[in-house]
Amino acid sequence: MVRKISEKELKHRSRRLSIKEGILASASSAFGNSYISPFAIAINASNSAVALLSSISGLLGPLAQTVSSRLIEKHSRKKIILKAVLFEALIWIPLITIAFLFYKGILVSFLPFFLLFFFALFTIAAYSVGPAWFSWLGDITDTKFRGRWFSKRNILTGFSSVTLALLASVFLSYFKKQGWTMFGFIVLFALAFTFRMMSRHTFKQQYEPKIKLKKGYYFSFWDFLKKSNKTNFGKFSLFRAFLAFASSISAPLLAVYLLRYLEFNYIIYMVVILAGSVFSISVLRLWGNFADKYGNYKVLAITSLLIPIIPILWILSPSPIYMVLIPSLVSGISWAGFNLSSSNFIYDNVQDQKRGLAVSYYNLLIGIGVFLGAGLGAILIKYLTISFTTPLFFIFFLGGLMRMVVVFIWIPKIKEIRKTERLDGKKALKNLVFKQLKPSLSEEVHEIMSIKKYLRDK
Repeated sequence: MVRKISEKELKHRSRRLSIKEGILASASSAFGNSYISPFAIAINASNSAVALLSSISGLLGPLAQTVSSRLIEKHSRKKIILKAVLFEALIWIPLITIAFLFYKGILVSFLPFFLLFFFALFTIAAYSVGPAWFSWLGDITDTKFRGRWFSKRNILTGFSSVTLALLASVFLSYFKKQGWTMFGFIVLFALAFTFRMMSRHTFKQQYEPKIKLKKGYYFSFWDFLKKSNKTNFGKFSLFRAFLAFASSISAPLLAVYLLRYLEFNYIIYMVVILAGSVFSISVLRLWGNFADKYGNYKVLAITSLLIPIIPILWILSPSPIYMVLIPSLVSGISWAGFNLSSSNFIYDNVQDQKRGLAVSYYNLLIGIGVFLGAGLGAILIKYLTISFTTPLFFIFFLGGLMRMVVVFIWIPKIKEIRKTERLDGKKALKNLVFKQLKPSLSEEVHEIMSIKKYLRDK
């Protein structure tokens, strides 16, 4: 007689599969997404066009989520994700074609526009996964240990992403020296396609709990916007939107600064960029444990004090060593805690059946902020003329100043709604750093070995 598998066991298996899916998706991102801006620069896209890549993704992605969030009413979340991921993977094929056309010298002046168009389609597909995935993950994770589980998943996916992206930079630099830069991008994008299809296969194996949507669960974006300044989640969403605007003024231009202004090669560029991810991975478990114990709001408040100084730190020295040890360190530690707690803050403040819809509106507000901020950055880098410093440095300083204003206005308006322990600085440091982080290494090693076996079997 075959034993019936309990829902608890199915959820546990799905959580493990979700980590494996995340590893594969991170591999796809490491070979593909991480190199979109360098690819744009390689095919001679203008500085403003590079900034527009972020602007496009900022607006179209969240708009796609508002549509895909409604699909949950009529279709299973797994079905939505499988179709969106398939379309996302297939977009790598026209991007490979663009690289080939540039190598052959065909339609060269039009290729940056083709890139913007297909990247827009890629963004729509990639973001369409969001509401269904966020809702699904919320149903298979335990509220009490959610911060710990997500930090564990992010550590493993982040480790994979950093390692593979660095290997890709070495590979691409070799191809560039040989005069085969476009063939290097073709190989990387082909790998991105392959790994995304593998992650799609892993989605098929996961258990999807049934979602119950009660009558009256739906609310429009305008209803959400009208009430946003009266609810805790609404205020948080507005804070994230304004912070996205301020951050996107300068963030998309970092690739331009490193590759064009400082003329870093691909290896140094990726080392500087990925150093922040390494530092993020090193503190994710700490932030996860801290958030579970003392609340997500406290993590948001602490990390928000560091985020405004990041753009200014980037322009203080052109030394790669300085960039790795100072701005990458500050960026990695602060954004790791901020992003982890932002996601979990939504789970704390939104009812289960409204998560997919709420997160789509939340991301739409952020997307509008990114679109406007990156658009402003693109306009400034193209038209700004000043005498006391370079336009690029001024944009980075402006981005930092705007972040600071947003943080000081909005952070005091948000509050923690979950019951948490009172924060005692010395006690928190002792418990979280010296007690809770000790056993983490063996868990990560065990998980990596199981993933290695899974990939070998495939």
